[in-house]
Amino acid sequence: MSNRRIQTLTALLVCAAAMPALADETFTCGGQIIQPGMSQSDVLAQCGEPTSKTVTEEPVRSGNMVSGTTTLSRWTYASYSSTRVLVFDADKLIDIVDPNDPDDSGDGN
Repeated sequence: MSNRRIQTLTALLVCAAAMPALADETFTCGGQIIQPGMSQSDVLAQCGEPTSKTVTEEPVRSGNMVSGTTTLSRWTYASYSSTRVLVFDADKLIDIVDPNDPDDSGDGN
């Protein structure tokens, strides 16, 4: 097998392995892709009002010390085919969670 063919196959395998991670970080709403980094107003414009909203104050930690707090908003969009929870830190979308996936913690990481 030539080096070129091996490089192509390697690139295809790397791309295929990354596909599930990319799918977990986006959400399609109103024909538009919703992804981390968007503002709450951007998401509202594309998706409309969520099924439910919760807002909590969470500590901001630096090592073992609490250096302040931040506001986390969790917006749930539920439909017959899927449910996604969009997590915002202040106004910025930081995570898209599948509540049916036990490996998806929804902590923004």
